[in-house]
Amino acid sequence: MSEANKPALANVGALGLGGFALSTFILNIVNAGWVDASAIGIVMPVAMLYGGLAQFMAGMWDVRRGDIFGATCFTSFGAFWMGLALFFFMKFAGVPVIADVSASGVAIVLIAWGIFTFYATIASLKLPKAVTWVFITLTILFFLLAIGEFVPIVHTIAGYEGVLCALIAWYTSAGILINTVHGKTVLPLGERK
Repeated sequence: MSEANKPALANVGALGLGGFALSTFILNIVNAGWVDASAIGIVMPVAMLYGGLAQFMAGMWDVRRGDIFGATCFTSFGAFWMGLALFFFMKFAGVPVIADVSASGVAIVLIAWGIFTFYATIASLKLPKAVTWVFITLTILFFLLAIGEFVPIVHTIAGYEGVLCALIAWYTSAGILINTVHGKTVLPLGERK
């Protein structure tokens, strides 16, 4: 099939943001202390498959669509969720090298993700404002979680902030899906001129 005859690929932003939002929401409900920490057992499989695999695939489809932002961010955060889930699975299994990871080791990883998210936030300034707000709140979340490794109240605050981030991501996902299906703006996303 020639390039001219290939069908256009759909906007996978709704899928990628949906996977991110749901995984972020359920993990941060635990972080905020709204449910017992034992709930992490159901959070991680969902995070691995929807936040991880589905979001990673959205990133790969964005590669095909020529969307560098979606390709980079969805693939990266999909890999983040798969890695986080694998970390917890290995921890649950009692793998020694994982069981011995210190709070400072976890904090370093969270800071590194905060740095990546910060420069993605700068890139998002050319995208709809709703997308930028997802990245602003996510950058804050990573740094709060890093501090929260040492200060329990900050970990709880991070949970609340993470729920906010998830709600913004869900709104953005819903806006992309609903606006695309309806062919008009039903949920404004703050398109930039």
